[in-house]
Amino acid sequence: MDHLWGLTVRGICTFNEKILLLKISSNSGHDAGLWEIPGGKVKKDEFFDEALKREYLEETGLEINIESLYNVVENRYIACKSSQKINSIQLIMSVSVSSNDVKISSEHSDYGWFSKKEIDDMINDELLTIPAINAFKKHLL
Repeated sequence: MDHLWGLTVRGICTFNEKILLLKISSNSGHDAGLWEIPGGKVKKDEFFDEALKREYLEETGLEINIESLYNVVENRYIACKSSQKINSIQLIMSVSVSSNDVKISSEHSDYGWFSKKEIDDMINDELLTIPAINAFKKHLL
């Protein structure tokens, strides 16, 4: 069977020179315990900017403004429920917020605001998801 293609959007949010990351819940079927950039899948007939705003609000309680394209990465994985091979194109956007009052969803167990140096250390320690590592590589190294 052919691979399925999906579109995912994520937002790099900087507040007071620190970047927001979410820690994936330990009971997740994928990447449990790793840190990721907030965002998620684009639904059928949904514009990607609307999807990013929806996902950000669901995952963090924050309303965002989308500023610009940050990076584009491809992520290949096996779907947990169907075992289908998925190729996900991930649009990584730069976003801004007016508040850093985060309220995480049940998908995540923690959140943090990290400096670029701290994120670089987390990459070296393999604490981030592969898509997050790939998204940051161009800009941090």
